[in-house]
Amino acid sequence: MKLSSKDAVTIAGMLADVAQREVMPRFRKVRELEVREKTSSFDVVTDADLAAERAISESLSRLFPGAAIIGEEKAARDATVLEGLASAELAFIVDPIDGTKNFVSGLPLFGIMVAATIRGEIALAAIHDPVCGDTALAVRGEGAWLEGDGHTRIELRVAPAVPVSEMNAIIGTNFLPEPLRTTVNGNLSRLGMSSWLRCAAHEYRMVAAGHCHLLFYNKLMPWDHAAGWLLHREAGGYSAHFDGSAYRPDHLTGGLICAPDKDSWEQARQTLFQPCEI
Repeated sequence: MKLSSKDAVTIAGMLADVAQREVMPRFRKVRELEVREKTSSFDVVTDADLAAERAISESLSRLFPGAAIIGEEKAARDATVLEGLASAELAFIVDPIDGTKNFVSGLPLFGIMVAATIRGEIALAAIHDPVCGDTALAVRGEGAWLEGDGHTRIELRVAPAVPVSEMNAIIGTNFLPEPLRTTVNGNLSRLGMSSWLRCAAHEYRMVAAGHCHLLFYNKLMPWDHAAGWLLHREAGGYSAHFDGSAYRPDHLTGGLICAPDKDSWEQARQTLFQPCEI
């Protein structure tokens, strides 16, 4: 089985349609009663998440009969849906609204992410921006590009390598265990700049388009990272777990660092993990 750029464009069109029908009409109209906590006050779900996941899942089932559909909200209700991810002939991993906290806050930094896997290998990625109406796409071995309104296509490429002291990094340390969290936070000043958007969808789009150099994550749920990992890789980037091993969508731990190339990755890891001087 092989997925093509035509499949990617079809999925992009479907996501744009779902965004306009189910997501954008609810943006900045979310009431308190529609927001429910899952694991914490930061991890929330809304009616828009549920409606979008249902619509995307139904559309993918029509487009790809027999494919396994693994949605974030479905997995929140039944974690066993993740068990077949590594072995499924074809599976789609769906994040109906990544950055739900931003969505609830009225901030236009949220996205819809879909990744396709073939026997556990990520084969296709789509990250749609409902506000701007464009979709970042990648197909394994075929590169990464931005598909915009009017079918304009812009190739995506990671930023050129720079010294660590000049790196623009997106780093979320809130999920790191201690003492590693304190160590990494203590080393952030060694970078050129660090920030966090509370939205992996836009963070991966930024790094794949060359607008920042480094991404750093600890929590690795597949709906948050599978699509972005392939987008970054096909845009020419290098990534690995904290210990240097390769990422797979069924890996839920181990952290992840994304950089322009392997040498940049090694320099960034060494800088962020070195003991802080008191």
